[in-house]
Amino acid sequence: MSADHLLQGYLEEAASWDADRIAQAARSAAVAWRVAAAGWVCAVASVVTLSLLMPLKRVEPYLIRVDNSTGVVDVVPVYSGHAGLGEAVTRYFLTHYITVCEQFDYAMAERDYEECGAFNSARLNQAMYARWNRANPGSPLNVHKDGSSEAVRIESVSFFKRASGASDLAQVRYARVEKQGEGASGSITHWIATIEYSYGSPPEDPQTRSLNPLGFEVLDIGIEPEVLGTAPEPSSGR
Repeated sequence: MSADHLLQGYLEEAASWDADRIAQAARSAAVAWRVAAAGWVCAVASVVTLSLLMPLKRVEPYLIRVDNSTGVVDVVPVYSGHAGLGEAVTRYFLTHYITVCEQFDYAMAERDYEECGAFNSARLNQAMYARWNRANPGSPLNVHKDGSSEAVRIESVSFFKRASGASDLAQVRYARVEKQGEGASGSITHWIATIEYSYGSPPEDPQTRSLNPLGFEVLDIGIEPEVLGTAPEPSSGR
C-alpha cells in the first residue's frame, strides 16, 4: 500500500471524526434550546396562573347575626354595592339615620354619635365633629348638660327623582320631642330633613361595617323647621 493511499485514508477518517463532533455539538445546542424554551413556557404559565388566583387571596369580613328570641345564629349576606335595593330598605336606613343623629340622651350619646358617623360622608363627619365639640356653645353636650333629652318621632318619608332619572333624594318629616326630665311633659317641634344618599362598598372597618353592612351613605343633608307650632306632649311615664 502506498504512502499516499495511507495518508488519504487518515485524512478522510479525521474529517469524519470532526464532522461527528460538529454534529454532536449541534444536537447538544438544539437540546439546550428546547430545554430553555420549555423553562420559559413553564415560567410564563406560572405567572399567568398566579395572576388568575390573585383575586382569591383576600380576607372577607362577615357579619354574624344572633336572633335575640330564639338564639339562632346566621351569617348576614354580603352586599357588594352593585345590586339594586328595594325602597323599603332605603326607607329603613333613612328613618334610622335621622333617629340616631337627631335624638339625644346622655346615656346613649356616645353610641349614637358613633352610629351616625357610620352613615355620614367624610364632609358630614367633619361638620358633626365641629357641632359636637364642647368648645361650641351649641353642642348637644352643652345644651343638654341640665339633664334634658330629645327624642325623635318619624312622621313620613318621601322619595324624589331627579330630572336625570336618578333616585337619590328623599325627605324625612319628623318631630323632635324635648324633655326636661323623667316623666316631664315635652315640647314638640317639627322638622324636614332633605337627604341626598347613595349605596357604595360596605365599610372595611369591622366595627363600622357592623353598624352599616350595606354601605348606605348620606352625602348631604339639609334640615329646616316645619312651621306647625309646638305643643306639650302628655307624660308617658318613661
